[in-house]
Amino acid sequence: MKTLAIILAALWLPLAGRSECGVRNAECGVGATNAEPGTPHSALRTPHLASLTIGRLHYDGGGDWYANPSSLPNLLTALRERTALQVAERERVVTLAGPELWDVPYIYMTGHGNVRFSDEELKILRRYLEQGGFLHADDNYGMDKSFRREIARVFPDHPLVEVPLAHPVYHLVYDFPRGIPKIHEHDGLPAQGFGVFLGDRLVVYYSYQSDLGDGWEDPDVHHDPPELHEAALRMGVNLFTYAVSSTR
Repeated sequence: MKTLAIILAALWLPLAGRSECGVRNAECGVGATNAEPGTPHSALRTPHLASLTIGRLHYDGGGDWYANPSSLPNLLTALRERTALQVAERERVVTLAGPELWDVPYIYMTGHGNVRFSDEELKILRRYLEQGGFLHADDNYGMDKSFRREIARVFPDHPLVEVPLAHPVYHLVYDFPRGIPKIHEHDGLPAQGFGVFLGDRLVVYYSYQSDLGDGWEDPDVHHDPPELHEAALRMGVNLFTYAVSSTR
C-alpha cells in the first residue's frame, strides 16, 4: 500500500470585498465561520505541499475528457487565493492505471460523451477511493448515462444517492443552503449533487444538471454573468477543501 502523507487545510483565508451572488440560477453564500476542520484520512502520496493539485481523469470510451481547458487552472487559482492550501498552478492529467493517480487527492472527470472503465480500472478506482481519494464527476451534458453505469460497476454495493443539503460540501467554506448552484440550463431540470458514501465519508460527488466546469472557465468562454462564475468557483472550493480534509 502507498504511504499516507496527505496534508489538509485547517484554515482558509476569506477574500475581502467580494460581492454577494445568487441572483440567477445560483444560491451562493458567504464564507462559513462555524466550519471546523476535520481529520485527514487518505492513503495517497503527497510529498510536498506545493504539489497538491487536481488530477484530470483521462478515461476511455470516447468522451471528451479534456473539455473546459481553462476550468481547473481557474479553480486552482481560487484555492490559492481563498484558502491556506498550497496548490499547484495546473492540474495533472492522470489515468486510473498510471502511478500518478496516487499523487493527487482529488480527481475530476467531465465530458459530453461515453465513459468506459476496464475491469482492472474498476478495481483501481475503488481501491483509490477506499484509501482516501476523492472523485468529482461533472456532467457536461451527455455523460450522465454512461457515468451512472460505470460508477455502479465500481460500487455495486453503494448506490449513488442525493447528497443531503446539510452535508459539509455545501457549508465547509461557503454556505450553499439550496445545494449545488445551477450554472447552465439544458433540460430545465434542477441542479443536483449525487454521491457515493463509504460509511460517513463522501468519496464520489456527481454534479448533475449544473455545469460547474463551464462556470469555472474563463468568463469570455461562455459569457456567464459574474455571479454564476463566482458561485461555481465557491462550490469548487468547498469540494476540494472537503476532499483534502475528509471532514465528516
